[in-house]
Amino acid sequence: MSSIDWIVLSFTLIGIIAYGLYKSRTSKNLEGYFLSNRSMPWYLVLLSIMGTQASAITFLSAPGQAFTDGMRFVQYYFGLPLAMVVLCITFVPLFSRLKVFTAYEYLEKRFDLKTRTLTSFLFLLQRGLSTGISIYAPSIILSSLLGWNIFITNIVMGGLLIIYTVSGGAKAVAYTQQLQLVIIFIGMFLAGYMIVHLLPANIGFADALRVSGASGKLNVITTGTKDGRFDWSDKYNMWSGVIGGFFLALSYFGTDQSQVGRYLTAKNETESKKGLLINGLVKVPMQFFILMIGALLFTFYQFKPSPVFHNRAVETKALQTSYKDSLQRVQGQYALYNQKQNDWSAKYIDALHADNPSAVSYKDSLQKGNVVLDSFRTAYKGYISKAVPSDDNNDTNYIFLRFVIDYLPVGLVGLLIAIIFLAAWGSIAAALNSLASCTMIDFHKRFSKSNEHLSHDDSCALEYKQSRMYTLLWGIFCIIVAQFANRMGSLIEAVNVLGSLFYGVILGIFLVAFYIKYIGGKAVFWSAIVSEILVVMLFILNENKSIKLSFLWLNVVGALLVVLIALLLQVFMRNKKVSVQTNASVETL
Repeated sequence: MSSIDWIVLSFTLIGIIAYGLYKSRTSKNLEGYFLSNRSMPWYLVLLSIMGTQASAITFLSAPGQAFTDGMRFVQYYFGLPLAMVVLCITFVPLFSRLKVFTAYEYLEKRFDLKTRTLTSFLFLLQRGLSTGISIYAPSIILSSLLGWNIFITNIVMGGLLIIYTVSGGAKAVAYTQQLQLVIIFIGMFLAGYMIVHLLPANIGFADALRVSGASGKLNVITTGTKDGRFDWSDKYNMWSGVIGGFFLALSYFGTDQSQVGRYLTAKNETESKKGLLINGLVKVPMQFFILMIGALLFTFYQFKPSPVFHNRAVETKALQTSYKDSLQRVQGQYALYNQKQNDWSAKYIDALHADNPSAVSYKDSLQKGNVVLDSFRTAYKGYISKAVPSDDNNDTNYIFLRFVIDYLPVGLVGLLIAIIFLAAWGSIAAALNSLASCTMIDFHKRFSKSNEHLSHDDSCALEYKQSRMYTLLWGIFCIIVAQFANRMGSLIEAVNVLGSLFYGVILGIFLVAFYIKYIGGKAVFWSAIVSEILVVMLFILNENKSIKLSFLWLNVVGALLVVLIALLLQVFMRNKKVSVQTNASVETL
């Protein structure tokens, strides 16, 4: 990067940290630290929800996902708008009326302490691991740019973030996310514009989409059928997105404290609902646009020299081994064929402009050429694996980054890299705040008696300090997890797969709590444990190719298992006693 890029990057990041510290002034108690005194308007709630969900993984990995697999990943979000409606009808009114700090407090009132503790623990486990992966995402940028050791980079990235998260709590998180998202949207729009602008003079936006479509990258809607049968192993299709995505979104926004904590900061129930509903409207178009950048980037390399492998740092290391000659041979073959592909792409567009029937044959050559280029990439990655077996040979997360570094003008490179940092910080800060709130509310306050002898003011002050300490400790834990995230392939898939292992079961617990009033805590507790074990077993069997089941369906399976097993256990245990509801303030829906 140039010195101007470094100035833009440094100024942006330092500005965000300073702004977060400035906005960190809040009431020094639990409600101020975790819920910003429930004072946020709907638009800040919306931006906080979006900023929490749209991590660096979204902006770093999603374009690469579309580049390699097309835009069908957008179907993953098709169930989200419906989930927002259900949340506004059921979850939000209940949480607002009960004035809970965490979603899991309700479960103790509805069931018992052990069910609340188990559910909170499952959340802490999956969110802690996912946040570690989110720290790793921006770290690979610095590591790639500067050649830094990835372990040191993780510590630097996590450490900078912790500064304002520990200091400010939910208020600092919400206000910094507002500024971060404005910068992010501007930067991503500029990136999309530059991809089209750098194409040959006679190639416009519509032409770029035609080439993407001819190459199979605009596969926005897929049915998931293969040879007349539905393919349950197909990761992204209309049905897995609408059904599996609905269950995942319902669990994520309704039971994951990193999101529940965002809309609990709202002034009132109406403001929470506005934020969620508008999020449901804008999320799919936003993700569509980000994936389209990846599809356009694929078109860009149909007209320009394309790297055979996009992770330059790993490639440089591999070229210093005995596999150098093999790698250079594949590079040469790839470069020659890439030039042919550039010619075919140009002739295809010229034929379309001239309304020439030869466009069909050029399109066929284009498609066959992509198959050949993919074979070269596969061979190259094979040599990379042999040359540096300890490094990741999956370069999906580096595709967009490589374009930014190689082609964007001075200044914009620094801004785009800053955007990836900001996206990471927005989601990680919210996650750390939620991890600390659950630890403090669901475990420390529930089980510790150390503050009982203190006055109210002294107790609030001590709890405030303890909450900041838990935020710091979770930050350290997530940095440790990030050190092991370097071989997870596409990070956007890795995070969603990890969430799907837990979200279905957690959602199932809440569904029983809301809708099946006669089931007691003992039945749902053991149902959740058995269901979680079965979900993990299904995942392992799928990874071993013993069964074929896309990870999105694990959310549906987990939720339904909890409900069905709880129904059976309730009958078996002959426990007809309805959960204790003596307190008039406890409501079930």
